[in-house]
Amino acid sequence: MAPVSAVLTDIEGTTSAIAFVKDTLFPFARRALEGFLADHGDTPEVAAILADARRLAEPGEDAPAALRRWMDEDAKVTPLKALQGLIWRQGYLDGRLRGHLWPDVAPSLRAWSRAGIGLHVYSSGSVDAQKLLFGHSEAGDLSPLFGGFFDTRVGGKREAASYSAIARGLHLSPSEILFLSDVAEELDAAATAGLATCQLVRGADGTRPCDRHRQAADFPGVATLFGLPQPRPAAA
Repeated sequence: MAPVSAVLTDIEGTTSAIAFVKDTLFPFARRALEGFLADHGDTPEVAAILADARRLAEPGEDAPAALRRWMDEDAKVTPLKALQGLIWRQGYLDGRLRGHLWPDVAPSLRAWSRAGIGLHVYSSGSVDAQKLLFGHSEAGDLSPLFGGFFDTRVGGKREAASYSAIARGLHLSPSEILFLSDVAEELDAAATAGLATCQLVRGADGTRPCDRHRQAADFPGVATLFGLPQPRPAAA
């Protein structure tokens, strides 16, 4: 196993509780959708998202209806993710939202960063949403720890080509990158591209273990498996 030069992490079910996304972020965006479009629909950024949504919508379906349907379906559709990111930005900036992280995550990320290990995020949520979650997290602003953020614009998370593209973008051999996720199919795609993989199996999220990949219950467990630094003990 090659030494780990970089960690590429998923968010939902990996750094953060699935319940935070499903029970806090998604309902927040759905409640705010109509008002947000009314207030910001004419801005170039939102207008471009609406145009993209119309292009992908079903025949006879307008953009807001398509966005609501994709929310109900939890669809991994780029215009929806981009719009959710803008709505969440407003919530984070005015203090209504704080990004949830499991308690083991921030100390481990800081330890790995201090050791010179590159930290990157790959999530189906938009890059904007990723930066907001880590920038306004319960553990403070962690965004300076990360060197790269990737979303579905690089490709689907269950497609090996996406991980190959990320490796090229980071100018690293795939074998130097460790991908962390709770989803076996994402890990399968990453492994096909040559990345090292580890499944986060967090009991509170009900993750189903997959024997095709190494498993850890938390980030210190990942560190033990792959020879990464452990977080510093908490001050007494």
